[in-house]
Amino acid sequence: MESMVVFYPCLNIDETAAFYQEHLGLKLYDDQGKCKIFDTGYGYIGFCEYEDHELATKTCISFNLKDEAEVDAYYARCVAHHEKILSKPARHPQFHVYSFFIEDVNGYKVEFQKIEGK
Repeated sequence: MESMVVFYPCLNIDETAAFYQEHLGLKLYDDQGKCKIFDTGYGYIGFCEYEDHELATKTCISFNLKDEAEVDAYYARCVAHHEKILSKPARHPQFHVYSFFIEDVNGYKVEFQKIEGK
């Protein structure tokens, strides 16, 4: 295997693409029209706009970052873009991470984390 991509359904592919490209800074890897794939630098994440507009439930998209400073930098970026912030950066001992959460344009929970000890 060379890599993998996980696809999530979205409500509007253009709004979703703008969020992940402009707000989070991901690079578009492949534009398939109603599906778009983004390069996270660690793997790929894709979004597809389906006719039924049903979303995945209880979904959390977690981006693993290199250190706590990068977590804090992404937090500042999200604040500057007026994202819906769900929590401030903090240590979560039960999961051994330093992270924060936002909500994307589809209502998905998005986490930016540094896994402690990695």
